[in-house]
Amino acid sequence: MADLPPCPACASSLSYEDGALLVCPECGHEWARDAAASHDDAPRVHRDAVGNVLADGDAVTVVKDLKVKGASSALKAGTKVRQIRLVDEDHDIDCRIDGFGPMKLKSEFVKKVQA
Repeated sequence: MADLPPCPACASSLSYEDGALLVCPECGHEWARDAAASHDDAPRVHRDAVGNVLADGDAVTVVKDLKVKGASSALKAGTKVRQIRLVDEDHDIDCRIDGFGPMKLKSEFVKKVQA
């Protein structure tokens, strides 16, 4: 029996082949064999609202007003954020904003500041 990779969605080792696809019987996820190898090896590229590649330590500006849960006011468009940290979570950016404190932002709502 061929050594099949675990499911990328739930990490189950019970995957099986169904034609050109691999299938997980536990969660029902289907994927191509070559996609599984290339997806795990490639690092994720974070892009801002206009397509610029972001890196740790970049400075960005917020492109639209964002409601902040638990705050009395919104985060206004044009707010500068310095020294961002990129993470692979539901929100792409960890940062600290003056006047708001620690925040998590999505990269689609920021624009890289060109130095």
